[in-house]
Amino acid sequence: MACESFSEKLDAYVDGELPAAQEKELATHLRGCAPCAADALERVQMKQSVADAGKYYEPSAEFRKKIEGSVRTRSKHGSFWGWQVVALPAALVLIISLSMGFLVSREKAKRDRVYSELADLHVATLASATPVDVVSTDRHTVKPWFEGKLPFTFNLPELAGSDFSLVGGRVTYLQQTPGAQLIYRIRKHEISVFIVQDRGADAASWASDPLSLLSFTFETWSKNGLRYFVVGDTSAADIDALSRLLRDAG
Repeated sequence: MACESFSEKLDAYVDGELPAAQEKELATHLRGCAPCAADALERVQMKQSVADAGKYYEPSAEFRKKIEGSVRTRSKHGSFWGWQVVALPAALVLIISLSMGFLVSREKAKRDRVYSELADLHVATLASATPVDVVSTDRHTVKPWFEGKLPFTFNLPELAGSDFSLVGGRVTYLQQTPGAQLIYRIRKHEISVFIVQDRGADAASWASDPLSLLSFTFETWSKNGLRYFVVGDTSAADIDALSRLLRDAG
């Protein structure tokens, strides 16, 4: 019944139309309710996709100036062939602009799908009765467990002196590709670290800075042919701190 009450407010929440008190209450509920968090994430992604679609064919200021210039040139010379000469570059600019806009939007949609899948995997893992297959706080126990289960190896950081603790790990699949999922804990928050083989062609399209989406924060980078994703509902500072430890490991 509580979930039904919160579910009715999700549309207003993602639109930023809830009163501050209700927004805070719903945000707290989302951190502890996997189904509602997944539902809210889906609505945010749908809203973003609609917004992006509306910008596909929005002309740039430069393109507007070229069109205005071509119209003035036609009026001045009154020549059919002169108009063709001017219109051809403008048409090429339009085609190139639309093509570039389509490619950028397609890459963003691809990244959003990956982030959505990561969030789903993170939520599903924490909601599971057995979130990890190897349970240990010792990195020297967790790392060897993955040997023979994945086509790559990786290093885990030493956590002594930090606020983080290792819970364990499991084999997972991201976009049908096998990878490692590690669970770390800081205070009362669990953070997922996903490690998969990097696709070099997509490397330049990923932003390295932390990204916040709804109640989750993401950070990603590439190292030694592997792509790392860190996902959690804790602060961006915590996500970045764990990411730094992982980058420095080994």
